[in-house]
Amino acid sequence: MTGFILRACITALGLWVATWLVSGIRIDDPWTLVLAGVLLGVINAIVRPIAIILTLPITILTLGLFLLVVNTAMVGLVAAMLPGFHIFGGFWSAFATAVVVGVTGWLGSSLIGSRGKIDVFVKRL
Repeated sequence: MTGFILRACITALGLWVATWLVSGIRIDDPWTLVLAGVLLGVINAIVRPIAIILTLPITILTLGLFLLVVNTAMVGLVAAMLPGFHIFGGFWSAFATAVVVGVTGWLGSSLIGSRGKIDVFVKRL
C-alpha cells in the first residue's frame, strides 16, 4: 500500500509539473491534483494492461512507440472522468502531459525501487 501511495504522489507531482510546462492542461485545485494522481494510478493498473494487449500488433509494428499513444489515451481518460482536470489543447497537450508524467514516474520509480520502498544510496570512497 505504501508503494501505491508513493507512486500516486509521484504521478501527482508529474501532473503538477505538466501544468507548468504544457499550456493546454489545467487542474483546478490541489485536491483534484491528488485525485488525478490516484485515478491515473488505478487506470494504469487496470485499463492500461488491457489496452496494451489489444494494441500489441501495432505496438510491435511501431517498435513500441505506440505505447506513447496508449499513455496519452490514459491521461485523456482521467481528464474525461475527473471534473477539475481539463485538457484544452487536444491530443498534443495530452501527449506532452503523458511524456512529462512518464519521465517523472520513471525518475521517481528509480528512487522507490521495485518493492515500493524508498531506496537509500550510499557512496563510499
